[in-house]
Amino acid sequence: MRLIIYSIALLTFSSIFSQSVLSEEIKRLSNLAQGTVGVAAIHLESGEGFYQNADESFPMASTYKVPIGVRLLERVDKGEISLNDMITIEPGDISPGWGILLERINRPGVKLSIINLLDMMLTYSDNAATDICLKAAGGPKDVTKSLRDLGIKGMRVDRETLDIIADGLGITGLPPRSEMDHTTFSKFQAKVSKIKEKEAYEAFKRDPRDQATPRDMMKLLSMIWKNKILTPESNSLLREIMLNCDTGVNRLKGKLPIGTQVAHKTGTIGISGNYSVNDVGVLYLPSNRGHVAISVYIKDSKAGHEMCETVIAEISRSIYDYFLYR
Repeated sequence: MRLIIYSIALLTFSSIFSQSVLSEEIKRLSNLAQGTVGVAAIHLESGEGFYQNADESFPMASTYKVPIGVRLLERVDKGEISLNDMITIEPGDISPGWGILLERINRPGVKLSIINLLDMMLTYSDNAATDICLKAAGGPKDVTKSLRDLGIKGMRVDRETLDIIADGLGITGLPPRSEMDHTTFSKFQAKVSKIKEKEAYEAFKRDPRDQATPRDMMKLLSMIWKNKILTPESNSLLREIMLNCDTGVNRLKGKLPIGTQVAHKTGTIGISGNYSVNDVGVLYLPSNRGHVAISVYIKDSKAGHEMCETVIAEISRSIYDYFLYR
């Protein structure tokens, strides 16, 4: 009898929580961001998806570290580089914005393996590790070519994080990395007026470089989880690292039931009063109900960083519930 009642309840919930209801709820939540919200989600086992502004381009910010990781591991799989290769970290390698290297390594002489750098890039979103990994992956053109070879046309990688942040803040005239140390960037940033910073960010938002559509990011994640790219070992490593992501606890994971596994990568860029806030990843549904690849991008938000995180969390929970009871 309990099983019958439970089955009826699930059927009733599923019929009420339809695609149209989900769409209305996502639109309601999106309005709270006071910007443009793009969502793409697909249940990997059934192929059913949900999309809102999924083919519009958004600044990737640090979510672009996912395709960099894919290209890096492609080179590993081909034997061109090894995860155990050691790279010396020079003072000029320290990139601005975020990261353990920025905070703790200010002097030359430290060596880290490529697998350490890959982990730091995706787990802690370390920008210095990212720029070193991008170089080891062959550079932006090689990463974008890899995406095109995979059939992903709505995503491109063009610059290292040093240049992305500098362009977004209106910083010009930086010296070559060989002439920089961990203080150089902040000294140049201090020379930029608030007016110039705002003008630069307005231009940055219109720049097509380093952008992606939510649909194509979702597609890339789906290919990783379905083992359609890389070797099984490299796919497994990428999934494992993303499951341990240490950033964005209030985004995709923020409203999900305690203990829900989420493999993801966050991204944030902007100036006060105008933000791009993102989170992309895979939600693990309980009771063998499958997996949901999801990408949520917000741009031109006037609602503030914290509200954007709340919107992402609520969207994630709505999509989680929808696919859990299908």
